[in-house]
Amino acid sequence: MEREAAAVITGGVPDPGRVRYWDKHASRYDREMDRWDRRLFGASRPWACVRAAGDVLEVAIGTGRNLPYYPDGIRLTGIDLSARMLTIARDRAASLGRDADLRPGDAQALDFPDSSFDTVLCTLGLCAIPDERRAITEMARVLRPGGRLVLVDHVVAGPPALRAIQWLYERISVPLAGEHFRRRPLTFVRDLGFRIEESDRFRFGIVERLVARKPAEYPLTGE
Repeated sequence: MEREAAAVITGGVPDPGRVRYWDKHASRYDREMDRWDRRLFGASRPWACVRAAGDVLEVAIGTGRNLPYYPDGIRLTGIDLSARMLTIARDRAASLGRDADLRPGDAQALDFPDSSFDTVLCTLGLCAIPDERRAITEMARVLRPGGRLVLVDHVVAGPPALRAIQWLYERISVPLAGEHFRRRPLTFVRDLGFRIEESDRFRFGIVERLVARKPAEYPLTGE
């Protein structure tokens, strides 16, 4: 399974090997994800995008597969590590007539001031970010008080037998693509003090979708 290209950090600098990996996969990414969207994730992309409002940041926008599902009237910014994926995303935005600011960016060190966005959205990206907690903390930082965090990802399964299979997959997927199967972003989002407004878990618990609200008072340095 692939994912939206996301940041990989080595000493504060994106790892060139990881950048090359996702650039190399950009041309076939949509074809591979078509299968996974149909079989596993279902209507998760429209589910996520319809919940976006105002100034929106999509982290790890990849080839722009979410672009058709955003409502009118939002102001969209998208970041991704892969220049080749961003090229595909820009072409997709142009074909849809979608105005979007799509730029290179690092999910673990977002280049935006505190409290810049009303909605931060990430679909199928946190699974392959080395430090997903750092990325979520950055998403929280750039959200305005009361803003929405919208996440969709594959997570640790419910049944123990499936968790064991996920552990086996990670023996290959983590060294090869940095992709993790046993994470649970909702737990850390809740620990940050966000209020979980919606959560939906299906496919034996493998897929989780959530919407969380940033509290008015949020203890981040510089905010």
